[in-house]
Amino acid sequence: MFCLLHANVSVLNHCLPLPMDHSPVAFIGLGALGAPMAANLLAAGVRLTVHNRGRERETPLAQAGAQAADRPAAAAAGARVVLLCLSDGPAVEEVLFGPEGVVAGLAATTHPPGSPPPLVVDFSTIEPGRARSLAARLAARGIAWLDAPVTGGTEGARAGTLSVLVGGDADTLERARPLLEVIGGTITHFGPAGAGQQAKAINQILVAGSYAAVAEAMALARRLGLPMDDLRRALSCGAAGSWALDHRAAGMIAGRFPLGFRLALHRKDLAIALAAAAETGLELPVCRTVAAMEDDLLAAGHGDEDVSALARWFSAPPDAPREDSDAPREVSEDLEPAPAPARAASAGATAG
Repeated sequence: MFCLLHANVSVLNHCLPLPMDHSPVAFIGLGALGAPMAANLLAAGVRLTVHNRGRERETPLAQAGAQAADRPAAAAAGARVVLLCLSDGPAVEEVLFGPEGVVAGLAATTHPPGSPPPLVVDFSTIEPGRARSLAARLAARGIAWLDAPVTGGTEGARAGTLSVLVGGDADTLERARPLLEVIGGTITHFGPAGAGQQAKAINQILVAGSYAAVAEAMALARRLGLPMDDLRRALSCGAAGSWALDHRAAGMIAGRFPLGFRLALHRKDLAIALAAAAETGLELPVCRTVAAMEDDLLAAGHGDEDVSALARWFSAPPDAPREDSDAPREVSEDLEPAPAPARAASAGATAG
């Protein structure tokens, strides 16, 4: 495990067996998380075919040895495992079941008798109910499923230390584990299909609270005229220490928000968490407050910045109106958005 947690990806070949008996693997969705995840798999010796709706994102991986496919069906053709890292549920559904989607590509592939069924592993963050529905639809076609959303941001994606939150069949997880160990330092099975997405919703609530608390604390400290860097270092050593304080406070203080996870995507994830809570009759006041703050920032054009841009909310004029929205806001500017119908018909491929 030490080599997985600490080794540079260039030495992964020396501490991992080649995954999945050298069978071809497809990776669809090469956004801020997907691209470094795919690069780590390629460096670990995986026979990789990649696809992205914006085809230019395929180029660095193709130059490193991956095959590039012009549509999801072509990427899936011949693959035993298909990995997805898309922005939301509609994008995942379209990439799987669209006319040029993964299911079409797998259906056109002849697999050896007695071989395990093709497997789809979805690293995206989507609604738990949709994950269960997709798993059932795929099972009816003889295709296995794992929902495996990840957390750890772009830093963890590059380092191969993401935490992978898995829902699905336990035996299927063991089959996929060699691949998951390349991209993740921690792999946890939470239960049947959809359970991984439920765990990710909990993660995003914690991200909301911790980032907002750091942003709020730094805003007050600045108003009080405290030495900001000294304060940050001192607090990191005490009970207030946290990942958000250690990794995001300095950027908040400097007004820089290097992308770890896009604020627009986090707002989408909070909508999932709020919906899950509503199904149980639970109110999430902190989550709802942060969602309203993010709505303000989205309206101001900051959706493509890191979640730590929550600090911008405190720099608005004190009398500026604040929107208090109870309804989840639909996010369209995602890493891998589902295409509009006209664009899908003309472009064929659906992963951005």
